[in-house]
Amino acid sequence: MSKQTAIRLPDETYERLQALAAKTGRTATFYMRQAIEEYLDDLEDLYLAEQATLRLNRGEDQVLSAEEFWRGLDD
Repeated sequence: MSKQTAIRLPDETYERLQALAAKTGRTATFYMRQAIEEYLDDLEDLYLAEQATLRLNRGEDQVLSAEEFWRGLDD
């Protein structure tokens, strides 16, 4: 199932998107979906890294060496 949404784009971005779609035979929607999905992956990774750093700085988590990590898996 998919959901529909609307976004406002600057004129220049809209025109570039329409030109790309016309040149490639794909829809503008295809490229918008592709761009959002790729960028969302990056944003999720960034958010998780920031949260992990905050937990480390607050002393809520700790960094293990590779040796400590693998030793813990043997238990």
